[in-house]
Parts: sequence; structure tokens; C-alpha cells
Amino acid sequence: MDNLLHTSDYIVFIIYFLIITSYGIWIYKRKQSAKADTKDYFLAEGSLTWWAIGASLIASNISAEQFIGMSGEGFFAGIAVAAYEWVAAIALIIIAVWFMPVYLKNKIYTMPQFLKQRYNETVAIVMAVFWLFLYVFVNLTAILYLGAKAISGLAGTEYFYVIVLGLAVFAFFITIGGMKVIGYTDVIQVAVLLIGGFVAVYLALLTVDEVFNQGSSTLNGFATLMREAPDHFHMMFSKPTESSSPDYISKYIALPGITMYFAGQWIANLNYWGCNQYITQRALGADLQTARNGILFAGFLKLFMPLIVMLPGIAAYVLYNKGYFDSAVFDGNKDGAYAAILSLLPAGVKGLSAAALTAAIVASLAGKANSISTIFTLDIYKPYLNKGASEQKLVWIGRISVVVAMFIAVFCTWDDLLGIGGEGGFTFIQKYTGFISPGVFAMFILGMFWKRTTGAAAISGLLAGFLLSVFFNNYAPSLLGHDTWLYTAYLNGQGEYEIPFLINMGWSFFFTVLLMVAISLTGPRINPKAFDLDTSMFKLQPSTVFWITIIIVSVMALYAKFW
Repeated sequence: MDNLLHTSDYIVFIIYFLIITSYGIWIYKRKQSAKADTKDYFLAEGSLTWWAIGASLIASNISAEQFIGMSGEGFFAGIAVAAYEWVAAIALIIIAVWFMPVYLKNKIYTMPQFLKQRYNETVAIVMAVFWLFLYVFVNLTAILYLGAKAISGLAGTEYFYVIVLGLAVFAFFITIGGMKVIGYTDVIQVAVLLIGGFVAVYLALLTVDEVFNQGSSTLNGFATLMREAPDHFHMMFSKPTESSSPDYISKYIALPGITMYFAGQWIANLNYWGCNQYITQRALGADLQTARNGILFAGFLKLFMPLIVMLPGIAAYVLYNKGYFDSAVFDGNKDGAYAAILSLLPAGVKGLSAAALTAAIVASLAGKANSISTIFTLDIYKPYLNKGASEQKLVWIGRISVVVAMFIAVFCTWDDLLGIGGEGGFTFIQKYTGFISPGVFAMFILGMFWKRTTGAAAISGLLAGFLLSVFFNNYAPSLLGHDTWLYTAYLNGQGEYEIPFLINMGWSFFFTVLLMVAISLTGPRINPKAFDLDTSMFKLQPSTVFWITIIIVSVMALYAKFW
């Protein structure tokens, strides 16, 4: 069982690279405007179809933290981690129906612009800087690090640094073509991602059936997974008791059973999909129906994502417990689970799956870099550093900011300066994004739908959301005790009491909203900067209702099966 790539794998990989590059150049030339324009470059205004928007949303979302991080959580905790994908499908419905009409009617192009238009410049500039730091130091760096670790697990760990540079350069060349190139190349990226991902799952299930039953059936392989790891096929973890093992407590801390559905799970998803430049940017250049169709298409694809990003982790868990993997291939570290599954693939096919993984990584890097350049150029450089800058200069500033962001990410990745490897990639991103999610989501949701919300309340909410997140995460157990009416903290792997971060997020959001409401009640009954809303904005076409119904019924069926 050889985990390294062969000549045929490299050929497949090179073909993928050439196809993506050639298609990107063709799209760039075919859709190139006669004059450089920021809306065209950053938003691809009016150029992306619904299927391109949906594919781009998935390609940008499903990256190293999903393939590597979520597969690792599948290895560790099982199907419960699919909550992030299936709740996201419902969250995308909410975004399509209620958020997008507000954005498009008010001609919102960036998230800081929303805050400036609805509140004031102070809120906008604070959040623009905040988002830039988060996107560069948490998201971009984590995607690059996890991606390089995964691919080097196939090509050889000695190539880690070469792969870091290769991924950064590949993503850079896609990014400088603008959102049109990103959006349309993402269609191919998603196709490769899905095909390669399903091939890996198919062969993993065949291997499980062969090892345990000497058979060759994927259905039997899946049944074997459920038989050998029944604890990995439940969506809900019960609250730990005194007799619970440290491993079970760690699982509950990451995914705290049904309580997370009344707390941070919805906040994390609605904030990510609805208040995140990296995601919303794909739909902000389209008309409302095209944007809605694209977002719902992404929601439909979300239903299938756990199959290719979570199920391989469970297969790795079962095979690892059977003693199938050589320690040189897989040592039981959860972030190595997906690479272990890819090591099962034959030559050529392994290259296809490596291409799928690379597609996901590069698409996410390019999307994140484009969002970084959009926020820096339109929300910081143009209004505060060079108000008279021409459209052409702004496009070039956007490209330069991509270079700087990529350089910082490579620098932080080189020796894992942020400690991503030690914490686990998926948990690292979710946890540190969660520090700002409560305050940000409170600002957006109240700003959209409550006309009384004031700028002072927004600033207070942003600071309170962050401080409350830090308090609950780092100080609450020692100051308030580890078992209160608000929460229960558990001993983690370091011997310290820890509150599940999704519970932290829920309480941080709750108290932030209370504070913002109290402050806003001291202001005018209607804030002069409030958005005008009317019921016609939220009317749905029959085809839209049909797809919403399909998604909701599918999610209900999945939860009924795996509760």
C-alpha cells in the first residue's frame, strides 16, 4: 500500500492544471471589458449565471478545512459533524429569501459598505480592518496550511514547502483575472471536486468491505461502517456524565448535542453565508432571481457534501481500528484521515482525487484572496487613502493586495506560526471565527430588520460580542464556576474546564442582542439610516418554492434517519 503519487497521477494532475488554466484564460479574454472596472473585476456584475454562482459558492466553501478538517472530525466524532453542512442548506434558504433582497435593493457590494450605509463610517472601518485580519491570518493561512499538509501526504512530506508555494501561485493567477474567472473556473473545480470526492468514497467503501467481509460492494461497505462504528452514526451527542470518557467529552465540547441547535450552530451558519464578503460577493453582482437560484443550487449541493468530506473520515476510523494502515501512512491523527483514504486509491485515480482536493483548495484561496482585495480596495484604499483613484488603478491595487495577502499566508504557513496543526484545522477556523460571529451577526440581523437599531448600538454590539466570546471561552469557568444555569464546562484534553464554543457563541449573541436593543431604545423610533423594506421584496416564484421544499424535506429525512 503505497501512499505516494505515481507518474500517471502526475499526468492526471497536470491535465487538470492545464484545463483550468486554459479555461480561465479563455473566460478572461471572452468576457474582458473594454475598460477596467471595479464592479466587473470584483463582482463580475451581471456576468455570472445561477449555476456559476452556486458552483462558486460550493467551491469556495468546500476546501482544505472541509476535506481535511471535517474528514478529521468524521474520524473523531462521526456523522454529527454533518450538522455544519445540513444546517447550512437551511441557512442558505434564509439568505436567499430574506437577506439577498435587502442587499440587492440597496446596491450593497461589500459588507463594510452595508455597515457604512446602515450605521456609520466608524462601524464600517472597524469591521473592514477586523475582516482583513480574520481572512488573512485565520482563513487564508489555515486553508493554505491544511491544503499543503494534505497534498504533501500524497506527494511526500519533503515537498510540503514546494506545495505551499505552488498552491499560492496557482490561486494568485486565478484571482488576478477577477470574479468572472473565479466564478466560471469554479464550475470545473466543483465538477472535479465532486467526481474525485465520490471516487475516493467509492473505493474507501470497497476497501472496507474487502477488509471485513472479503467482498466488493459499496453498500456492504457502508453497512460495515455502521456495524463497526455505531457511535459514529448519531447526529446528537447526549450530555456527558461522570462516567463519560475523555474522548466522548472532547466530542461533546466540539458538537454539544441538541443544545447547539439552540445556540451557535445557526449563528455560525447564518453569519458565514449571509454576512461574509467571501461568500455573498458571488451573488451581489446578479439580479435577485439569479442570485436566489444560485444560492439555492448551492444549498442543494450542500446535502451531498458530507458524503465526500465526512464519510472518508469514518472509513479511516474503522480501517485504522482494524490495524489496516501502516504507521508511516497514518498514525491516527485526525487531520491525516483524508490523506490516509487517498492512499488507498490506485495510480491515476489517486491523481484525480488529488486534483479534486487541489481544486477545492485553490478555489477557496482564490475566493478568499478576492474578498480581501475587494474590502481593502473599495472600503479602505479608495475612501481613505486615494479618493480620486481611477478605476484602472483600483483594479491594480486589488491585484497588489492579493500578492501581499498571499505572501503573509505563506509566511505564517511556513513553520505553522499560528499552531493550526496542533489544534486541528476545522476546529481552529470555527473557533476563531466564532469570536466575532455573535457581534457581527447581531449587527447585520438587527440592522436589516429592525429600523430602530442605531450606530452606537452597532459599535457596542461588535465590542460586546467579541468580549463576551473571549470571556465565555477563557474566563467564565474559573470566575463563575464550571456548572451554572447558563452552561456546563467540561475538562478538556489539557485538564482545563472548557465550555463548548457553540454554546459560548449562543450566549454571546443573546447578550449582545439584549445590549443593542437596550441602547437602540434610547434613540429615535426609526433610525434615519434604516433600510426601507416592503413585502414585494420577499415574494417567491413557484420554482423557488419547489427547490426550497426539496431541501427542507431532504434535511428532515436525514435527521430522522441519523438522529
